[in-house]
Amino acid sequence: MSLPNNAYLAQITPILPVKNVLHALEFYIKKLKFELVFIDEERNPKYAGIRRNNIALHLQWQDASEWGISKNRPMLRIQVQGIEALYKEYQLMGVFHNHTSLEEKPWGNLEFAFYDPYMNGLTFYHSL
Repeated sequence: MSLPNNAYLAQITPILPVKNVLHALEFYIKKLKFELVFIDEERNPKYAGIRRNNIALHLQWQDASEWGISKNRPMLRIQVQGIEALYKEYQLMGVFHNHTSLEEKPWGNLEFAFYDPYMNGLTFYHSL
């Protein structure tokens, strides 16, 4: 049986686990300047979608029992145009940790990284 060879992967939308969707939305919207695309319910949401430019993320509530288990959280790498401006923007918003810096990496990227309030890793990079 021959399968067609025209498959195309168009985009990816990561789902980040969070303890409180409203709290996560506040961080991503107010601090990182994402926009709300949808929310499953206004008062006690369990799932929401956000977007900034071409980057879409979903935020999903996870039960407290999920957080008691030591496990790795997602790590996202987001390609950026104007990385210096984004770094300054986020620096002014106070989202960085003590050791966050804009660095040139040996693999040819200029990048910075930090964690959201739920320890999901965010790395923003620009290829040199």
